[in-house]
Order: sequence, then structure tokens, then C-alpha cells
Amino acid sequence: MNFFIRIAEGIDALNNRFGVIAMWAILASCVISCGNAFIRFIFSNSSNGWLEIQWYLFALAVMLGASNVLRLNEHVRVDLIYGQISARRKVLVDLFGLVFFLLPVMGLMVYLAWPLFYDKLLTGEMSSNASGLIRWPVWLMLPLGFFMVLLQGISEIIKRVGWLRNAYEMAIVYERPLQ
Repeated sequence: MNFFIRIAEGIDALNNRFGVIAMWAILASCVISCGNAFIRFIFSNSSNGWLEIQWYLFALAVMLGASNVLRLNEHVRVDLIYGQISARRKVLVDLFGLVFFLLPVMGLMVYLAWPLFYDKLLTGEMSSNASGLIRWPVWLMLPLGFFMVLLQGISEIIKRVGWLRNAYEMAIVYERPLQ
């Protein structure tokens, strides 16, 4: 079990790094947005490339940040009974959802997204906007993001099985949103 726990910790570390990249992408998007607005209103000059790079950075933040959200257990839930059940049952519900929903859906999404990215890479597709950017980098975020969520799902399965076998300690606390 220790071997699998080390794999899970490696996946967690990788997704944490992608989470940091996503965080910096949000900051860069805000700075570019402010800079573009400043240049457009002060100098009456702008470029579609600046607008597109914001879109690219947002795609990067969402797709690479999703796996980190799963790692931190901050994803969206439909909490009808989850908050009321025991820790063991929570782990079993999580395992069921991870094995029967998350892994198959993310596997399918990687399978469907890869040809889209590959086509954009081979054709060198460009934005049709004046001074637009190449499109393959943003299309890469789809298979990469889905693959990282798939990997994080595997990590979460390993950790939950480890917890059930008393080989891994993890917090099973879920705080309901306050709204």
C-alpha cells in the first residue's frame, strides 16, 4: 500500500504545481486585462491578441485548476445526505463516485479532446481575428486538464482505499457552503 500512497502523493504534488500555474494565470490575465484597457483608452490602440491571451489564460486556469480543486476536496457536491453520514460512508460514497463517474467521464473527455487538439496542432490553426493567435495552445488545455483530473481521481481513490485500510490518514471533513 505504501507504494500506491507514494504514487498518490506524487500525483498530488504534480497537481499542486499545476494549481500554482493556474493561480499565476489568473494574475497574468488580470494584469493583461488592465494593461489592455489602459492602452485602449489612453492611446486608442489595442490588439485582438491581448483579448485572446486573456481567454487562453482563463482556459489554462480552469482546466489546470480543476484537478487541484478535486485534490483540495473543494469541488461541487449535491449535499442531500453527505454531511449527515459517517466518515466511513462518506469515503465509500466518494469511492463510488470516483470509480463509476469521474474516471469514466474524464477518460472519455481525454479520448474526445485529444483529436481536437492534435488537429489544431497539425493544421496550425490561427484565430480569424486580426492579430489573432495560434489556437493549439488553448486546445491543449482540454486533454491536459481532463487528464490531470483523471490522475487526481486515481490519487483520491488510492488515498480513500488507504484510509479504509488504516494505511493513510486524511481529513474527511466537508464543510457545507454557507449561502
